[in-house]
Amino acid sequence: MGRGYIVENMVEKYLSSLQAPDSTGTSCVTGLLIGQSTSQRDLVALAVRTPQRNTDGQGSPSINRRAWISLDHLDVEWVTEHARQVSRMLPGGLSILGVFLVTVPELSKEAQNILRQLIFAVDKHISKGRLWSLTNEDVTEKVALHICTETRKTVCRTFDIRDPKSSAKPADWKYQLGVCTSWQVLTCSVGLDLLIPVLDMRVLPQDMEKCMKEGLKIWAKQIEVGLCLINGKILADETEIVAGQKKNAKPVQQTFQAQILIPMAEPPSVQTSTVLVKMCSGSLSLKGMVHCRAYLQSNKSRVKDAAKGALGKQCVERLKSRIQCPDKAPPPHQ
Repeated sequence: MGRGYIVENMVEKYLSSLQAPDSTGTSCVTGLLIGQSTSQRDLVALAVRTPQRNTDGQGSPSINRRAWISLDHLDVEWVTEHARQVSRMLPGGLSILGVFLVTVPELSKEAQNILRQLIFAVDKHISKGRLWSLTNEDVTEKVALHICTETRKTVCRTFDIRDPKSSAKPADWKYQLGVCTSWQVLTCSVGLDLLIPVLDMRVLPQDMEKCMKEGLKIWAKQIEVGLCLINGKILADETEIVAGQKKNAKPVQQTFQAQILIPMAEPPSVQTSTVLVKMCSGSLSLKGMVHCRAYLQSNKSRVKDAAKGALGKQCVERLKSRIQCPDKAPPPHQ
């Protein structure tokens, strides 16, 4: 058996409530599986159905009554957009682990190809704006879960997103009560004082976004090499956040206050041996505080997992999401 998935019981109840075809005539139900990855197994805390796409301003799109015999009408673009928006709302430590698909028995064989397509499409859409590179410790296997509406049989497989040609691997899917009730909570506030040079003030919006992305990459590197304090104490990276617990003791949820101290100088990874001078017509200044929260499973979570993992990435993602939010302010009167 391949990778293991421990799933919250509430997820089973939620998935059991999904039916296809539903009241709109849709032949399938798609959705996201959300949780936390570890080196040995994944913990699934939540399942979220993909909402119906409003294409005509009058509610759910109309589906051909014979569409249930095929998955050709499945809107992959809408599923990936839903995944992008959900990923931006998740707290630190949680991520999209994969996708699920609920179909009638006649579509079971076709479902496996669709799930593979969704897995790689979702990952490509989410990782497009990622400001850090995957490391050897990052889990790259994503889960694809298929559920038959009549038998309620579940087929769980994984795909390695690093390899576009990877084949499906069987995985173990088990439900358990209270999967995330004892996860540790970490809160953190990081000071922000970032100056981003702008070469030309007449740049197009996409060029300005590129400038901001480059500036955020530097800030992400600074956070990566920054010093993390847990409840005001400096702890080694490999130190367990919850230390000193008795063996077989029932874990309880605790809240920790974390601080990430950013070095004043550039980290060695972004320093250059030569000075590059460019003429700039302006600059963009970002100042303030970034507040974030992260959840970590209590089983041997290390300081490194919090500082350079859940909290660090969460800070960068929150700021990036704020910058990418469209300006909803009304245009000035002419």
